[in-house]
Amino acid sequence: MPVMATHTGSLPRPSDLLSAIAERERGGPELDPAAVREAVAECVRRQVETGLDVVNDGELGKISYVTYVRSRLTGLEAVERGPRPNPALDGFPEYAERLALRAANRDFVIPVCRGAVGYPDTAAVEADIAVLRSAAGSHEAFLTAASPGVIAMFVDDEHYGDRTAYLDALAGAMKTEYDAIVGAGLLLQVDCPDLAAGRVAFPDGEDGLRAHRERMAENIAALNTALRDVPRERVRLHVCWGNYEGPHHRDVPLRDILDVLLTARVGTLSFEGANPRHGHEWTVFADADLPDDLVLMPGVIGSTTNYVEHPELVAQRIEHYARIVGPDRVLASTDCGMATLAVSEDGVDPRIAWAKLHSLAEGAALAKS
Repeated sequence: MPVMATHTGSLPRPSDLLSAIAERERGGPELDPAAVREAVAECVRRQVETGLDVVNDGELGKISYVTYVRSRLTGLEAVERGPRPNPALDGFPEYAERLALRAANRDFVIPVCRGAVGYPDTAAVEADIAVLRSAAGSHEAFLTAASPGVIAMFVDDEHYGDRTAYLDALAGAMKTEYDAIVGAGLLLQVDCPDLAAGRVAFPDGEDGLRAHRERMAENIAALNTALRDVPRERVRLHVCWGNYEGPHHRDVPLRDILDVLLTARVGTLSFEGANPRHGHEWTVFADADLPDDLVLMPGVIGSTTNYVEHPELVAQRIEHYARIVGPDRVLASTDCGMATLAVSEDGVDPRIAWAKLHSLAEGAALAKS
């Protein structure tokens, strides 16, 4: 049985759309719907042509996978604030400064919660759904949506004064988006980088790990509440350690969090399996108590490097998982998005990104069960 291939969300955006997104982020006009439709149609066409089995809209109209919610949720305001220190770069101050300088030059706003959170108007998500359904035709397609936990991680609360209340409000609001996506016949991918990348917010050692696992449990409980009316087999959960090139020396090992991840009410688990810090962790699944129907969606293509992986290497990576759960329960993917932040010049060159996706599809075809 051949292994199917997909990706995790963002894909390179056309230059004219990038300019329009940057202008919108500065307070300019909304994107031209016709331009978005045309760009998504071309993006889906290229995904199908490349050989991907499950496609999406490339997140082409979004500024990022999480802060797009500023235009959909009530209570969020854009405010001026300086860059946050990144504890994930502890021990490497020169590199941290280099990344901070890059970030300072971007037209990018991280909002703050200063009012009651709600989801009063579904027009934006309905537009995303309509555009993707039109472009995808009969192909299986997914839309990404931010999880309550990742929104809480990036969007500081200055209204509720209680994290549980804030998280509950976010879950109640985002349920509207989740229900709309699945109700339209699309797969839902909830993006949950907080579940792994959030570990660096706590001290090293057992106490810090315990605190992170408790935070994970809180975030997953909120997510499960928001997903209560969605069939679990229609949901993919994406977890990662941060989609950036860096040391990742403080990343939490997958073995330390997998049992908590498995409490999420989802049918597919997406995770990084290609980057050099986590490429060895396929062995963790051999010892794990996995649900019999859980689909593993390992990253077998790196999303922060301009190397184009050889299809035979991709096939070898896929085979590790196929031998554990069977090829029918493996969905080969990228580690993370290829263009996570629309206004960033970091990451993978657009042409190279598509070459990497072609190698992904070739490797999936080569993989032996």
